[in-house]
Amino acid sequence: MSGYQVVITRGYAEPDGSTVFGDIGLSRLTEAGLSWRVLDDAVEELRPDQLDGADAVLVLGHERVTAASIPASGRLRHVARFGAGFDAVDVDACTRRGVVVTTTPEAVRGPVADSVVALLYALSHNLVMKDRLVREGRWGERRAWQGSGLEGATVGIVGLGGVGMETARRVRVLGLRVLGYNRSDRSRAAAELGVETLPLADVLGQSDYVVVTVAGNPGTRNLIGEAELALMRPSARLINVARGSVVDEEALIARLRDGRLAGAGLDVFAEEPLKPGSPLTTLDTVVLAPHSLCWTDRFSAAVSASALDSLIAVSRGQRPGTALNTPESERTTR
Repeated sequence: MSGYQVVITRGYAEPDGSTVFGDIGLSRLTEAGLSWRVLDDAVEELRPDQLDGADAVLVLGHERVTAASIPASGRLRHVARFGAGFDAVDVDACTRRGVVVTTTPEAVRGPVADSVVALLYALSHNLVMKDRLVREGRWGERRAWQGSGLEGATVGIVGLGGVGMETARRVRVLGLRVLGYNRSDRSRAAAELGVETLPLADVLGQSDYVVVTVAGNPGTRNLIGEAELALMRPSARLINVARGSVVDEEALIARLRDGRLAGAGLDVFAEEPLKPGSPLTTLDTVVLAPHSLCWTDRFSAAVSASALDSLIAVSRGQRPGTALNTPESERTTR
């Protein structure tokens, strides 16, 4: 290959460019004059030999990009994340080495917010258990699984970033009371949506459904731990669409087992894939999804377009609006 070269991580892609998300439109790269190839190996942390000779890498999954991943040649210019999360990318190291990091935040907001609404309804109506009763011929047990409904419920959102605010918009449309907590002040923007911002303890204590949308990073690890879970009502339910690291999974399991929490809807886990023997798979009050509840045709199209836009823009010397950093090499030339 010659010219501007893009490598694509192997975990979610096949050598021909097909992916778990479907056709992500890689022909756009070719039409723009960029070459691309899928890496041979699926790895947890990218190696410099895999990125040697590449100008950009499109990270489709959760592969880590560390300081050690960046080749010494200095050719790598761009790490493009397919999704909004960047907890697996050492952004500081990329900045020092002249590598711009982009994500696709706007493209994921709506689909993830929709997945929260799906979990709200599934939990409030005990949908999974009612489906199981029919499939297993246990029709007579349906009385024991009466739902709590959503009317009059209070939903607390932990993390009022893009996904959190989009979730608030959808939940407010349902006519529900929405509380919010954010580590930085978002009270004005939240108030415009009819969301009351409160300290974390108050959001946890007053909510019937607590939705976790905060970004996953070292500062939010176990943000919802044993002490925080103890503040929730026994009748409350927890929804996590952020990162598994944000919630103390063992503490959550203990409260669910003891009935000190009514249920949970989880699309993310401390370890992924979730082990088949996990206690979470045995709890009837838990709705589980394999970190893909938001994956729809519209999600794939929007995220693909955003990621490819950023790759093409950087190849042309442009700065995408989705860039997380300003590489030091750019700072010294301005």
